[in-house]
Amino acid sequence: MTHKLISSIHNPVVKHISLLKDKSRKRKEFGEFIIEGKRELSLAIKGGYEIETLLYYPDLFSASEADVLTAYNLESIEISKEVFQKLAYRDTTEGVIAIVKTKKHDLESLDFKNANPLILIAEAPEKPGNIGAILRTADAANVDAVIIANPKTDLYNPNIIRSSVGCVFTNQIVMGKTSEIIHVLREQHINIYCAALQASVEYHTQNFNKATAIVVGTEATGLSQEWLESATQNIVIPMKGQIDSMNVSVAAGILIFEAQRQRNFK
Repeated sequence: MTHKLISSIHNPVVKHISLLKDKSRKRKEFGEFIIEGKRELSLAIKGGYEIETLLYYPDLFSASEADVLTAYNLESIEISKEVFQKLAYRDTTEGVIAIVKTKKHDLESLDFKNANPLILIAEAPEKPGNIGAILRTADAANVDAVIIANPKTDLYNPNIIRSSVGCVFTNQIVMGKTSEIIHVLREQHINIYCAALQASVEYHTQNFNKATAIVVGTEATGLSQEWLESATQNIVIPMKGQIDSMNVSVAAGILIFEAQRQRNFK
């Protein structure tokens, strides 16, 4: 591992990182994205991501900590306080920033290790905070896969990485069009349970022990008609208050943990 020092915010590497942070099209063009923080970096390495370059501010992340990563054959660059302050997305970055290669997330890469997989599907989620929370829920419930249908937000958006606290690296995540995903689910004989008000039954009345996909939509528009017409059963969470919807990540958590409860106590 080579050691370098960057002290100027005008350095080309600094400019490159700034582009990757701010521009989704640049992340796609270069096939790279940015990670900040020790936990996020550790989870990315566990998740099999290729770390290309590590930048560290030695007052917060020591050279000896950087040396531990020599096994990954990456470039290690010490940066000045000024550079760190320019690049750090948040105050608690812990002095480490990495340039990382993206992965493919197409449907062809979907791989189920269980005979009766449990899948969480979100259609067209836009808010990075909601996507991050959904990924945290999926990690906590140890689902077999997260599928994002008709994606509208770049998975490597820094706000998604931050709000997921690195769970974007711990889940098997694939993306595709709704029609393609439904085709795959039917081919694999996976039951489809759509969270919807129309023609629905209370979620806890259903048996989620077989291969199951739980599908949630946005709070604003719900699920598309294509999902509703393809459902094995539409399910609803009984609402006791004055409104008829809740945050999508909260709804996903309730439904996915009911499925796991059934599987744990069958």
